[in-house]
Amino acid sequence: MTNTEILTALTELREPAVLATVVATKGSTPRKVGARMLVGERGVVHGTVGGGCGEGEVVEAALELLQGGRPRIVRVNLLDEPTSWSPAVCGGTMDVFIERAKW
Repeated sequence: MTNTEILTALTELREPAVLATVVATKGSTPRKVGARMLVGERGVVHGTVGGGCGEGEVVEAALELLQGGRPRIVRVNLLDEPTSWSPAVCGGTMDVFIERAKW
């Protein structure tokens, strides 16, 4: 997601939003460093950091930030046991930095 896409989505949204950026990965992950997603008060607005349960964790943390939380890194663990029911087993981890989107 480019800076122009972020600004366009924020302008159309007209509400506070959180920018989530993948800042580190280890092992196999669905997205790589630099992937970004905007999250508004009603959920994902634009982009993705990988989908599935891991992205759900990031959205939940983003919504907490919108309610007065602090910017932080969310560690997304994609190392579940291969026998688990989770569809999020990629074999790696991602660190996703969440911060208030500025425009």
